[in-house]
Amino acid sequence: MFRRALIAFLALAVFAIPSCGEDTVPGGSANSATSVPPTPTPTESAFPATVGGVTLLARPERIVSLSATATEILFAIDAGDQVVAVDDRSNYPASAPMTKLSGFTPNVEAIAGYTPDLVVVSYDPGGLVKSLKSLAIPTLVQPAAPSMRDAYEQIADLGTATGHEEEASTVAVQMQSDIAEIVASVPEPSQPLTVYHELDDTYYSATSRTFVGKIYEAFGLQNIADDANGKAGDYPQLSSEYIVSADPDLIVLADTKCCRQSATTVAKRPGWSGIAALHDGGVLAADDDIVSRWGPRVVDFYRLVADAVITIEQQMAA
Repeated sequence: MFRRALIAFLALAVFAIPSCGEDTVPGGSANSATSVPPTPTPTESAFPATVGGVTLLARPERIVSLSATATEILFAIDAGDQVVAVDDRSNYPASAPMTKLSGFTPNVEAIAGYTPDLVVVSYDPGGLVKSLKSLAIPTLVQPAAPSMRDAYEQIADLGTATGHEEEASTVAVQMQSDIAEIVASVPEPSQPLTVYHELDDTYYSATSRTFVGKIYEAFGLQNIADDANGKAGDYPQLSSEYIVSADPDLIVLADTKCCRQSATTVAKRPGWSGIAALHDGGVLAADDDIVSRWGPRVVDFYRLVADAVITIEQQMAA
């Protein structure tokens, strides 16, 4: 049930983001994984500071994160010591103070019980921001990033909000550099390769318009979900027959944890034995968490996709 709710939330989050967030980016394309991230201005004591419409009078020392991605970013930019509680999905890093707080159905009283001076969320369910504001608790909303540029901007914003501008800039620049190097390391395929991204074992997928879809685009992969019929938006539910007929060269399983899927389980699906990916090393069993978040560990996913594409090319050439 949680997986279905997450997919529904992702679809709503994408539609809630203004189109200019992807298409109109000064100085570069939002669709480029290597867009230059914004360089924050060094701020030794830059408070009060306003970030995302939220004004912080002093550096927050009791942060509650209800976003697994934000949690990863906060610790990556050395703001972990300021975090007093994270939600029940924030399982990385291991040192994060995980609690029973929910980022999907948050309880205002439970959050307030940690006496936070900053709360970070990925969306605003049930008027949470307004409720916390009435308690004088600043709340920063960081929705699902539609592109790497947006991810860099969120890192910069968290750096400003926590007094770690320099560390945030270092993290973003390193990510940019690593991703550019990874993408450049993959030779252009001898022929166009196709990809199927699996969100769960009922065949929900993600198109090229999504954050993860843009990662595949960076490697020149053609997404079979883009041609799916219907009005399911950016997270369509495909049919087994459609996937088999599309015969993808790469199958990315983003449901290894939630649904225990693997190359072995996929090979046992009726009619799937003839799919090219099963014979050319093209089944990538990914970590659900890494694939669904847009923090620093997205670099690891770029690397996995790069390795998979190279393997497929080698197998096809053999």
